[in-house]
Amino acid sequence: MRGKTYRLLRMSAPAFLAVQIAFRFWHPAPSALADLFLFNGAVFLASTGAFLSPHFNDRWAAIGIASALGIWAIGSTLSTAESFYTFHLWRGFSDTAYALFYPLVLLGLIRALSAHQSLKAVEILDVVIIGLGSTSALASLLLKPAMITLDGSATAVFLAILYPIGDIVLFVIVLLAMWMQKFSLRTILLGVGVALFTASDLFFIYKSATSGYAFASLYDDGWVLGLILISESLWHHGKEREINSKLVSGATLVSLLLSGILLALAVIRPSELPTFVLIPAFATLAFSFIRMSIALREAREIKDERALARTDELTGLPNRRRFINALSSLNQREATLLLMDLDGFKEVNDTLGHGAGDELLRQIALRFSRQMPKDSLLARLGGDEFGAIIYGSSREGLEIAYALRSSLSYPAEVGTHSITMSVSIGAISNDGKPELMRRADEAMYESKRSGSGVTLFEL
Repeated sequence: MRGKTYRLLRMSAPAFLAVQIAFRFWHPAPSALADLFLFNGAVFLASTGAFLSPHFNDRWAAIGIASALGIWAIGSTLSTAESFYTFHLWRGFSDTAYALFYPLVLLGLIRALSAHQSLKAVEILDVVIIGLGSTSALASLLLKPAMITLDGSATAVFLAILYPIGDIVLFVIVLLAMWMQKFSLRTILLGVGVALFTASDLFFIYKSATSGYAFASLYDDGWVLGLILISESLWHHGKEREINSKLVSGATLVSLLLSGILLALAVIRPSELPTFVLIPAFATLAFSFIRMSIALREAREIKDERALARTDELTGLPNRRRFINALSSLNQREATLLLMDLDGFKEVNDTLGHGAGDELLRQIALRFSRQMPKDSLLARLGGDEFGAIIYGSSREGLEIAYALRSSLSYPAEVGTHSITMSVSIGAISNDGKPELMRRADEAMYESKRSGSGVTLFEL
């Protein structure tokens, strides 16, 4: 039932557009039914269709595109309604809606063309920085020459050139992203949809600038058709690849540099640009600092995660993974490998519980650590087994082994219990031959069987 409802919803947006086009041929004069309700209703339905698209999409792609289409339809509805009804709203409402369309659709398109399944804060900020920085900075730099040829206030002229630059930035970024993807129906629909929308927008701007635009013209439907195709693309599987992070980082850097140039120009020539033009540039810098702080925090978190991945959680010592890595990089370096197994530890766990056993392991790890030379490595390999790499001669290695064993000569206080432990140690000098761990393990078990405490493996 849900599938039929969704299919009907997908068909309703192009159906609204088809009815609207047919009505225009039958009744060429502007009408509220065709140009207000059917025209904008098709975009609202396309927005709903994008939001309800299948779950194989990244949800931020659906949310971004649905929000972009919805807010564009709101701006179009407000603007069109003034042509048929006597009320007048602040022009900034529709202008703001049209301007918000660009960062939202850019976010959705990047997510739709990306292999990610989780959205990172830096990705959102990258989209905001690219959209704000490149579009507003280019528009600001072109403001003065545009004011010579276009009529109206500085704000009106700024918006007049903001939209075409936004279209160009959007189209170029989508082309670059598509170039990196595998060919599929999804990428075709996205590319054609964006191309139709930007072409219709640029054509409208050209006609308006040359006083040749006629309200409710057939070419206005290019906007709607383009947005419907973008929405429809989300209903088809893509063959996505990872978007090159260097490309996004480069675009972010260029946008930041453009904003910096704009602010520098404002400092050198304060009267050159209106104050409102500098707001997007300041916003770009602010978002850049936020992105930098988030990126640094994530880098620290990654570093901490890597450290945790190589650290034993109970004792704070290096874990088996780090120990094996250090062992594999010994090569011909003079060193002694020690493998240690606590004697009678299982009985402590069985009689006093695992909590007492964990506390005992922490105390033993601390005692062992105090006996280790500064350039050596002590690790907990798992359970009650420890390992150590002592750099230097085998004599030095044996001295440390006996020192480790002696560190357990006095009892550990665990709660109300006084526990005395011993350790069996197998030692082997690094001879550059394979299976160093296996041979040290044999020496350790020989030490445990014989009760000697420390056994040096010898061929």
